[in-house]
Amino acid sequence: MKVGRSLFQIALACALGAGLAACSSSGSGSPSASSSTASSSAPASSASASASSATGSAAVQKITANWTAFFNAKTPTATRISLLQDGPTFASIIKAQAGSGLASEATAKVTKVVVTSPTQATVTYSILVGGQSALANQSGVAVYQGGIWKVGVASFCGLLNLEFAGKTSSLPAACKTAG
Repeated sequence: MKVGRSLFQIALACALGAGLAACSSSGSGSPSASSSTASSSAPASSASASASSATGSAAVQKITANWTAFFNAKTPTATRISLLQDGPTFASIIKAQAGSGLASEATAKVTKVVVTSPTQATVTYSILVGGQSALANQSGVAVYQGGIWKVGVASFCGLLNLEFAGKTSSLPAACKTAG
């Protein structure tokens, strides 16, 4: 039982300290926002660029890259916060975990992304610590918020719930109200 709990704690440390992201072996590690750089005189172009960023292979690549960055200890804390749905609500947790020793060894690997709508995707990922699987084949949610694919609060809170062994009284208020 202690081993299982330790793995959950590792997973949470990863989620909070290294950011809640996952990666593929080809992920760039840098966050990517929607590229709606069209001028204001071409709103149709902006809408098209935004729509294409939210669907298809472009969305899969952005989701993978952003989850990778979120879980990368080298990604600045402010960037990790920006890659979490409603990130500012969880800023203090992410900042507190950033110094965790386990977080510096944590990464994640995305194995599958299914875009279910222009604003949501299902992500299958594993948490790795020191390159070894600590929490395999997890199902998470990515959301398209503010023109950026982000780690969903439901996924983040799910990892927090694991760390706190299901004790909801230990969860941040935002997790208690999250879907």
